[in-house]
Amino acid sequence: MRRALILALLLAIVPASAAEPDALPPSRETEHVVKPGETLGGIAERAEVPRVLIAEANRLRPPYTLRAGQKLMIPRTRHHAVVAGETGFTIAYSYGVPWRDIAVANGLEPGAPLKAGQKLLIPTVLAAPAVPAAQPSVDAGLPATPQTTPRFAWPLQGAVRRGFAPRSRANHHDGLDIRADHGTAVRAAAGGKVLFAGDEPRQFGKMVVLEHEGGWQTAYAFLSRVTVKQGDAVSPGERVGLVGNTGQARGSELHFEIRRGVRPVDPANLLPTASR
Repeated sequence: MRRALILALLLAIVPASAAEPDALPPSRETEHVVKPGETLGGIAERAEVPRVLIAEANRLRPPYTLRAGQKLMIPRTRHHAVVAGETGFTIAYSYGVPWRDIAVANGLEPGAPLKAGQKLLIPTVLAAPAVPAAQPSVDAGLPATPQTTPRFAWPLQGAVRRGFAPRSRANHHDGLDIRADHGTAVRAAAGGKVLFAGDEPRQFGKMVVLEHEGGWQTAYAFLSRVTVKQGDAVSPGERVGLVGNTGQARGSELHFEIRRGVRPVDPANLLPTASR
């Protein structure tokens, strides 16, 4: 009896990683090593992730044949309830995930209309697996354009109330919040084309997004007024809106972002040293 008790205590203090090599349950795995006899459907069911997402993340093609020892990335999903006024573009921009990937994850046509209350799965953007040099490289997050970086300028003068924090942090922040008087002109940080101009009902309020050469984008949010429309070509320094306090603004300020594809980049690394 005493020996059995001692054995039970020893087993209780064995680290989980030693007692169970695969400590994470299938529903929490972000990487899975294929075991003999496993199928993509079975792995997807146990991981609680749609099969199509695993296939897309790992560039699998029908008939989705797997081999023992093969490593699969398991993209974890988030959930989103559509609110009135949201579009595929604004949802994709908020999460930093291409809309085409969200549409695929939910079995939607990319141009399908959205309804208030509709539930969406938001897949996680993962680094694409390496491909042979002979094959074209495809990145789900970045357009296949030359690696050109525009010369960005400050969109206005003002004190930065809140700076950039990467998405790896719990309190991430994708851009800069810049204080300025209500109605101050907000100007294009570089020349480009208007991708979006309108209301984003969840956090950005009135917002303008510009597309620039090389797959770069800039965003101007919390505006009181938008002064361009979708499809417009804008010159560097051209007015795109007026400072306001819409969305989740904390007073009169501009929320400004720079992105490469869907990935936020710290504007401080691309803007002149001082706001001018």
